[in-house]
Amino acid sequence: MLLVEDLEVAYGDLQVVWEVSFEVPAGSVVGIIGPNGAGKTTTLRAVMGLLPVKAGSVRFKGESIVGTRTNDIVQSGLTMIPEERATFPDMTVLENLELGAYARRARPARAATLTSVFETFPRLDERRDQRAGTLSGGERRMLAIGKALMAQPEMLILDEPSLGLAPMIVAETFDVIARIRDTGVAVLIVEQHVEATLAMADHAYILELGRIVGDGPGPELLRDSRVRDAYLSL
Repeated sequence: MLLVEDLEVAYGDLQVVWEVSFEVPAGSVVGIIGPNGAGKTTTLRAVMGLLPVKAGSVRFKGESIVGTRTNDIVQSGLTMIPEERATFPDMTVLENLELGAYARRARPARAATLTSVFETFPRLDERRDQRAGTLSGGERRMLAIGKALMAQPEMLILDEPSLGLAPMIVAETFDVIARIRDTGVAVLIVEQHVEATLAMADHAYILELGRIVGDGPGPELLRDSRVRDAYLSL
């Protein structure tokens, strides 16, 4: 579904990503793990058209999206939830969710999708008239995911979805990601909770200093002593 080949990204004269290649098949969960500063978020931002691509190719559903506007990428069925909370604090939960259905592809089924989101996140239904800025950190993350689902994506990119959340909420977040995958939506996840990510991922890539240095099925990487020593301190 998403195919990235030999991607290179730079901030002006400072190159931070070199020849990065990975693939996200339809209906799968793919993880990218690596230390802080490895270039993970930069890679995602380049995929979504938020940063220019210096070299390489990015194809979604067989079509190149390099140079495509981010709004048009979303219209095509690829949505990203950034690391920072992607909600509008002065708007209500309901208003945030309805705004998520702005894409043409999502408008006809907005009511049905909203019902589905509230079934997935009952707390959002309870707080539908509450301003987003008054929600807890976990609730704001739920709202960000729900808002992204309102666009009816075929693939969802998650950048550090558990950042700053309590352990119980982290587990709940990963349960939600599994349910999203079970609906047929492909998921690309960048996450510091390496163990949970690898346990879930059909395939995962290790990104260090802007380069892919290893990959394999998530559970196999989880059992790899080198990965455990480097990222799990076990």
